[in-house]
Amino acid sequence: MPHKKEIELFASHIRRKNLKHTEQRTQILKTFLETERHLTAEELYVSVKRKYPSIGYATVCRTIKVLCECELCRELKVEDGVSRYEHLYGHEHHDHLICTSCGSFTEIMSPEIEKLQEKLAAENEFALTRHSLELYGICKKCNH
Repeated sequence: MPHKKEIELFASHIRRKNLKHTEQRTQILKTFLETERHLTAEELYVSVKRKYPSIGYATVCRTIKVLCECELCRELKVEDGVSRYEHLYGHEHHDHLICTSCGSFTEIMSPEIEKLQEKLAAENEFALTRHSLELYGICKKCNH
């Protein structure tokens, strides 16, 4: 079964928090996991609603919060003010190139940037616990 580990982590978190383990939450999780892009809550809601018309927007939003709590996803708050959510569990750390024209996200991984960030933190006697790098500009598609 695809995403078995993620589903188990979610169920375990639900039990620890004494929350109800509902079929709706499971369907929202599965829909999120099947979508490999940066989703807004509205986009996830529309996607889930196609398969499960009875699911409400508030349920999707509450479930996203639980997904973030158990570190299956993380919220990206970017310049346009719209929160987006991306997979976190089992994904390597990466940064983002964000197009200010079309809103596309490009994930980038750079060992050089990571080393530089660690070096800057060490030079300033700063205990780095996490970071996020977002670079804004115009993507190749929009630039033509």
